[in-house]
Amino acid sequence: MGDRRLTMWENMELRGYSRRDFLQFAGWMAACAGIHVTGLGQVVKAMETKPRLPVVWFHFQECTCCSESFIRSSHPIVSDIVLDKISLDYTETLQAAAGHQAEEALHNTMKKYKGEYLMLVEGSVPTEEGGVYCCIGGRTALDIVTEAAEGAKAIVAWGSCASNGCIQAAKPNPTGATPIHKILSGKTIINVPGCPPIAEVMAGTIVHLLAFDRVPQLDGLGRPKAFYSRRVHDSCYRRPNYDAGLFVESFDDENARRGYCLYKVGCRGPVTYNSCGIIRWNNGVGYPIQSGHGCIGCSEANFWDNGPFYQHLASFPGFGIETTADKVGVALGAVTAAGIAAHAITTNIRKRKLINGEIKKQETTHSKGGA
Repeated sequence: MGDRRLTMWENMELRGYSRRDFLQFAGWMAACAGIHVTGLGQVVKAMETKPRLPVVWFHFQECTCCSESFIRSSHPIVSDIVLDKISLDYTETLQAAAGHQAEEALHNTMKKYKGEYLMLVEGSVPTEEGGVYCCIGGRTALDIVTEAAEGAKAIVAWGSCASNGCIQAAKPNPTGATPIHKILSGKTIINVPGCPPIAEVMAGTIVHLLAFDRVPQLDGLGRPKAFYSRRVHDSCYRRPNYDAGLFVESFDDENARRGYCLYKVGCRGPVTYNSCGIIRWNNGVGYPIQSGHGCIGCSEANFWDNGPFYQHLASFPGFGIETTADKVGVALGAVTAAGIAAHAITTNIRKRKLINGEIKKQETTHSKGGA
């Protein structure tokens, strides 16, 4: 096929996947990406006809957990095809090439596919002391990310390190760790936070870019709404216990064994936006709360500095219909209590009047009989 880049479907055929496998994968990815069933045909057509996106994947200040999460997706085709066959031209962690060969591959892709390649960034960028805390090939991360962004078709910040700085940016932040969106100005950046983000969320973001040739709908913080529009609290299976006032008071108490709400032992689910309770991890088996540990809010900015993880939040801001229901419930409870009290007072007054009236009546009768 010469220099022509193969499509996703052509790569799957070469790897021995059937047409049925391909269609199942397309449907699965469309569902993960929050694409309506009416858009499935567009996803299939894109994967059949569009060439693979050339990708450059950078690693800066991070622990590589985003890559680890991605290649351990519950769906085998994600790592086998999306990661291995999207034309991953450069990545410090997974590439076979090293040294000059690796740098040559990077710059060849940036030159040959200018305006077409997908730029993925894992890790924050240090800015103190001229950025010397993270250097690759003799150049700072600051220089590399600025250069690569110029010709990128789209930029994705993987994980909380790239999206909001994460642990490296925690106080006192000695390296000046900075998220990608604060480094690059005038660029649309897709933030996919989490420490690490869910593999299917990462794959779904890429599939959306491939299928629709545009950035998915983002929220005010640059996160794909398909995955970050609801709080962990809203989709948590322990939410009924929260509404009923049934809480774990300590991790070794009987309430913990009963699976009650973890809010009082520091769960940040009410202030954390992510799909953990819906997509989950490990082949959809569970997520931290289901394992008995409260959410630490790893997909939210400054989560490392937002107080001790196991400290009860005194209050949290309300968003969405369910929080409104909470407030209405409290208000109705107060009104109901006030109504009960008013009814009791009224009843007592009425009874007192009846009693006093009966006493006077008896006194009058007794007085007339005595006369």
